[in-house]
Amino acid sequence: MQVSAAVSELAPKLAFSEILSFAYETFCSNKVRFMLTGLGMVIGTASLILVVTIGLTGKQYVLNQIQGIGANLVYAEYEGGAQRITNTAADPLTVDDMNAAEEQVAGIVNASPVVSLEERIPVGESKERDIQILGVYPEYRSVRNLVVVSGRFFDARDQQSHTKVGLVTEKWAEEIYGSAEAAVGKIIKLSGLPFTVIGTFRERVNTFGQSEVTTNTFLIPYTVARYFTETPTVKLIYFSVADPSMVAPVTDQIRRVIQSRHRAESVYNVTNLTQLVAVAEKTANALTMVLLAVAAVVLLVSGIGIMNIMLATVSARIREIGIRKALGATNREIRYQFLSEAILISVGGGLLGVVIGLALPYSVRFLSEYRLPISGLSAIVAIVVSSLVGILFGTVPAARAAKLDPVESLRYE
Repeated sequence: MQVSAAVSELAPKLAFSEILSFAYETFCSNKVRFMLTGLGMVIGTASLILVVTIGLTGKQYVLNQIQGIGANLVYAEYEGGAQRITNTAADPLTVDDMNAAEEQVAGIVNASPVVSLEERIPVGESKERDIQILGVYPEYRSVRNLVVVSGRFFDARDQQSHTKVGLVTEKWAEEIYGSAEAAVGKIIKLSGLPFTVIGTFRERVNTFGQSEVTTNTFLIPYTVARYFTETPTVKLIYFSVADPSMVAPVTDQIRRVIQSRHRAESVYNVTNLTQLVAVAEKTANALTMVLLAVAAVVLLVSGIGIMNIMLATVSARIREIGIRKALGATNREIRYQFLSEAILISVGGGLLGVVIGLALPYSVRFLSEYRLPISGLSAIVAIVVSSLVGILFGTVPAARAAKLDPVESLRYE
């Protein structure tokens, strides 16, 4: 192999800037080889940034879904009690439990009981359909973060005057009446009593039937629902808290208030979505770590590729190394020379990978309505990692080049 023309211009002692300059000249003289070698680093660093972006996007999506249900939500329900030898009556929740909690617990903004009833109503001329009736307060809309699609939600006046009105779900309205708007004004008879549909609604986040709201749900004022029940019991009580940081202590306080009003053996589930948020974050973080491990493997493979190409470069430039040592270059300078070339390949590939990794989420931001989260820290980490890969995998070829005997190197053909 011909000796590089820059060798003759070398001084006996090279400054660090000269070493970098010579490394750059070497890179320019072997562009294709070094660019193919750095391709793995480009893919690895771009993957690292995209993996972090995917992880943050997944976490944000899950948290937004939970926020849509109600991150400040606390709910209570009766689970029963321990089996006793003597028969004891059930001890379910009542509206008085909700009122007591609102009076004794600070931080509660809104609350609503939920009374659940079932009815079979005529649909059309000859069909019947089961419908779930939920008696709730007007505050139920804000507590459960519902979306009113058409019409309106019943208010305090409807509640106080026992107005026979209600809301059906958007899906129910589309299936039965053709559209959400067409459902407004229709009459639904419950036990012979006519109820006017004043609006349609949907959950802000689809819970896929895991909540008390189903496709066939019909919301009516709680005071009207009391007409159809013989006892003052409720299925659920929802509370909303002003500050998310207060959800946990408010949950504990509500549990103590409810338990103090009932028998000791009665069991009540008073909980919130904070635990679900924590589980979602852990799941998203675990997925991100797995994807980061895959990106790390790509970087490791690219590092091995850099080491292999640098070892081949050392073998091809043995005579050049001998000439440089004959001109006075020290082992340290030779080591730094080849180490700087390895770092230049890895950092150059890393910078290009960072540009690609950031360009994709920014393009999505500019070209669509989605606002993907972008981590600047991931770009910094990618550059640092690419530099470390260059140092770690460039050390062995650099050390081998520095240890070559100048006499034997000059004789090498």
